[in-house]
Amino acid sequence: MKKTIQVIFVSLALAFISLPAMAKVSGLPDFTELMETAGPAVVNIRVTQFGNRARPRQEGDQERYHEGEDMPDFFRRFFDTPNDPRFGRPDRVGAGSGFIIESDGYIVTNHHVIEDADQIIVRLADRREYEAELIGSDELSDVALLKIDEKSLPTLKFGDSDALKPGEWVAAIGSPFNFEQSITSGIVSAKGRSNNAQQYVPFIQTDVAINQGNSGGPLLNMDGEVVGINSWILSSSGGYIGLSFSIPIEVAASAVRQLRETGTVQRGLLGVVVGAVTRELAEALGLERPVGAMVNDVTPEGAADRAGIKPGDVILEFNGVKLETWNELPPLVGANPPGTDATVLVSREGNEKVFDVVLDALPTDIAAAGGEADGGASSSNVLGLGVESIEPEQRRQLGDPEGGVLVTEVESDAAWRAGLRPGDVLLMINNQVITGMVDFEDAIETVEAGKAVALRIWRNGTTSFIAYTPQADEAE
Repeated sequence: MKKTIQVIFVSLALAFISLPAMAKVSGLPDFTELMETAGPAVVNIRVTQFGNRARPRQEGDQERYHEGEDMPDFFRRFFDTPNDPRFGRPDRVGAGSGFIIESDGYIVTNHHVIEDADQIIVRLADRREYEAELIGSDELSDVALLKIDEKSLPTLKFGDSDALKPGEWVAAIGSPFNFEQSITSGIVSAKGRSNNAQQYVPFIQTDVAINQGNSGGPLLNMDGEVVGINSWILSSSGGYIGLSFSIPIEVAASAVRQLRETGTVQRGLLGVVVGAVTRELAEALGLERPVGAMVNDVTPEGAADRAGIKPGDVILEFNGVKLETWNELPPLVGANPPGTDATVLVSREGNEKVFDVVLDALPTDIAAAGGEADGGASSSNVLGLGVESIEPEQRRQLGDPEGGVLVTEVESDAAWRAGLRPGDVLLMINNQVITGMVDFEDAIETVEAGKAVALRIWRNGTTSFIAYTPQADEAE
């Protein structure tokens, strides 16, 4: 009996000892090997924008001070903001991160890290320093390519950011607040996030801790491959709060290749202004659900215009790729060089149409259009809007919209909540172009109370679509 108890005790002890090993297998990943292999290829970048030299004191300086043109000594000393040209402007310095992509010294970082820099110093992981040459920089993708004069350097390989999935582990290496060779980890939170400053980049969102100085450093998968370039964070305080964004490496690789070959980045241009498809817009336009990109405007003689795409169309696919939201379109278009043949699937008045387009080059000037107006005024209609024709002087003041009628009063609560305001120019009602009051009166005959209506409007030089559901009790 005693021996049996001893056997049970030993078995339980062995099981208890094995628990930490089991926990290690099913627990958090180990990033030590990733850091050892990838760390040597990550660099610290210091930039300097040279200031102005101080000038000698000149006659009249004291008089200008008494007249209030110079800053008092107290503020100059304690706040380091001299406006007296005798003291000059000091050098401005900044810092970021980068990583080596080729052993002969090619380095990738962010455009905003080196923007306006007069001197760029690269410090390697082994503390060697070099002054870097700027090969090229692209603001729209926030990517820059540098070169240092050295050979046999450690490098990082590009991975596949398209294969990333939300929930997957990733890590970042960089120099937050100049603490070099720092590694942080987290998971992919989402993909395809948009940023107005870089609308051609479908950012990777993560919860990896990114702070000032991490910009330009690599986002790595668990194989130590670069899947993104850490670019920006969303924060109310300026510090990390769990929303970090990285440039997908496929987007960066295309920019890097062009920067190395030509020093610039070229992108295709479809020539449309697009916006979101709301639930009511989808209903008004005959869509089963709110998907795609609403065409608010078309560049005259641009790629879309030449192909036959019109305002009011909803772009559902570009080159066979389905669009769930409007901000998915710019990266798809921009990834193609000018002159590319592409297909665009749109929904027009509830029917699908395919257009063949030849992409233009970004940027392209958008010409302003003029138009004529006819007389008359209208109010208390099913739309709940007061409108009138546009006089020539009014049209010039409004920015020369083509055609349309001027909204003078918004009587409908539904229209007001949707965003319509007096001063808007109404250009289209449910795919019916409005050139003046006659067209307006004809168009409202087809509008039904209780059924969503889509209006294309002009405001402050730009066009957009607004949808709402007119109510029967709002029209007299």
